[in-house]
Amino acid sequence: MSSWRDQILKEFTPNVARLTLVADPDGLLLEEGILEGIRERGFELIPFEDHVAFRYAYETKFRSRWDKGEQTDLVVALRSGASDLGSLPYDLLQAGRRLSFNLGEIFPNLSYPVIAALDRGDLEALFDSQKRHAPGVLGDNATKEFVLRHVFEIAPELIRKPSDLLRVLLRRHYREQRIPTILDERFIQVLRQNDGFEGWPLDSIIPDRETFFAFLQERWPIFLDRSAKNDGLEISDKNEAYGLEFSGPSDLPFDHDDIRVYIDNLFLEGLLQAVSHERADSLSKTWLAIGIRTDEQADRTRRVNGLLDNIASTIPKEDTRHDDWFHFAKTWAELMALFLEPDAGLPEPAHQRIQSLQTKIDAVFVTWLKKRYAGLFNLPPIPPVMLHHIPRFLARYIGNAKGNRVAFILVDGLSLDQWIVIRKALTKQHQRYRFRENAVFAWIPTITSVSRQAAFAGRLPIYYPNSIHTTNKESALWTQFWADQGLSQHEVIYAKGLGDGSLNNMEELITNPKIRVAGLIIDKVDKIMHGMELGAMGMHNQIRQWALQPFMTNLIDLLLNNGYRIYLTSDHGNVEAVGCGRPGEGAVADLRGERVRIYSDSILRAQIKDRFPDALEWPTVGLPENYLPLIAPGRSAFVRETERLVGHGGISLEEVVVPLVQIEKGGA
Repeated sequence: MSSWRDQILKEFTPNVARLTLVADPDGLLLEEGILEGIRERGFELIPFEDHVAFRYAYETKFRSRWDKGEQTDLVVALRSGASDLGSLPYDLLQAGRRLSFNLGEIFPNLSYPVIAALDRGDLEALFDSQKRHAPGVLGDNATKEFVLRHVFEIAPELIRKPSDLLRVLLRRHYREQRIPTILDERFIQVLRQNDGFEGWPLDSIIPDRETFFAFLQERWPIFLDRSAKNDGLEISDKNEAYGLEFSGPSDLPFDHDDIRVYIDNLFLEGLLQAVSHERADSLSKTWLAIGIRTDEQADRTRRVNGLLDNIASTIPKEDTRHDDWFHFAKTWAELMALFLEPDAGLPEPAHQRIQSLQTKIDAVFVTWLKKRYAGLFNLPPIPPVMLHHIPRFLARYIGNAKGNRVAFILVDGLSLDQWIVIRKALTKQHQRYRFRENAVFAWIPTITSVSRQAAFAGRLPIYYPNSIHTTNKESALWTQFWADQGLSQHEVIYAKGLGDGSLNNMEELITNPKIRVAGLIIDKVDKIMHGMELGAMGMHNQIRQWALQPFMTNLIDLLLNNGYRIYLTSDHGNVEAVGCGRPGEGAVADLRGERVRIYSDSILRAQIKDRFPDALEWPTVGLPENYLPLIAPGRSAFVRETERLVGHGGISLEEVVVPLVQIEKGGA
């Protein structure tokens, strides 16, 4: 077989049985390519996790259609072995055929515990390597080394000097590869046999992306000093040490060819920050210029041009994995944050290139969403891929130890590029914050009552049809989620309307030793957006001014000082849009948004679409059956023509991919 997926997908022939029950202990059906293949064959999949939730979806979406004589192909996946299929409800067992898949059948010669730890997206590379190299039966350590070498391109025994290790770690952390702990431990074990890495903080910089880049950042000024001396330039003697937080060599070979190839991108994308230097005038005439602060306008222009080149060549393909879009969205956000800085003064060609790229990215992203979005909500919640995954992700941390506390901060309406504005403002006020930056997908349509409610309910919108037009039930859904995890209502708090003034009212709640989980909604950005008349640049400017006020730093400090692990996210982003005309449907629409209209009748939606042929009839993916979105085309809005606004509800990259950031204290 050309792919491991073929072994599974060949079993899914339409119209063989309207119900298929699958024992899937290793979550193979939840891999993106498998989910897409199943959907392409006309099947829909529901994991059997929560009995009540499953029964609701099953009865409303499928049983009712069968009773009308409609044909559907439904797959029910149970994350247990074949012997546990018998535990499913009797009516399912009577109606369904049974299948079973597991990793042992696909990789019979490799160690199961090692393979089971892999992200399912890495199985394709492993399957190809198994076919190509036919390794025979391998034990644990041999399997670990086979996977490191052939899936992650890491050959530990060939890493002998600092440049070898830095090359491997740069490739890994730049690509944001997720390597299982079981493989990292083997990698570190082999490296420790090499005396050349004695004193290196291997346990930190190998698995931890943020620590690795912090390790490089504090050594960059040392390298600049050495470069200046090597060029015969005099620099003043340092009267005090560099104050390194991390152990290991102070002087790293940034100029090695294998390392230098990454340097531009690290500074362009904000993974490393340029620093001032007393010989900047001379050093900035060399390849080091990207990492040296000189003239602010020249630095900005250099970064913008570099990012434009990078982005143009790295737009994800239509069949790419979701995490490639996460990586790309963060790079695009860095560009937009620079572009929208006050007095950016960028030349007209840069504006034209950004607009051209924006159009191209929108087209590719919409095509990808049509193909892959419907499978995202079924992906495992660790790490979170969609907003409704976050509560289950937090619950794992809460369950790890009785004393663990977590704060979930949702900044309503915050886009990734606007998060960068806030991050810079926070760093100005508090140098020792460390940000672990990831991303998640918002729910479509990207409106508060759908997407924010999913983030606090920990469930798909289909499960709260009665409150999908409001957020009034949000607090109850949040409390119910944690009650299902075994927490009492006295251990959980929920607060909204935050963002201004003092924290006196919140302080008593947050410092209460009984509280273990805090759900906090900051609505300041959303308020700024809905009153915005100065476009995206005006949004950035007002968010910057707000973030420089003490509210956010005071809140973060209060939470950190009281032992909370902090995660910050958003329910949706926003874009600058121009009017394409008002539908004028009166009371027909259930929601008359600027970027999306919601209807409860497909005929009514179709009538409005006839007047806006480029608008998109979004399917009821994870939504109640009578919740029918019509999304404004491109970067337009359902307002009078030529009117400009900043809004949300659509499916642009900026609206759909939102930040998920862990905020913690750095070193002393």
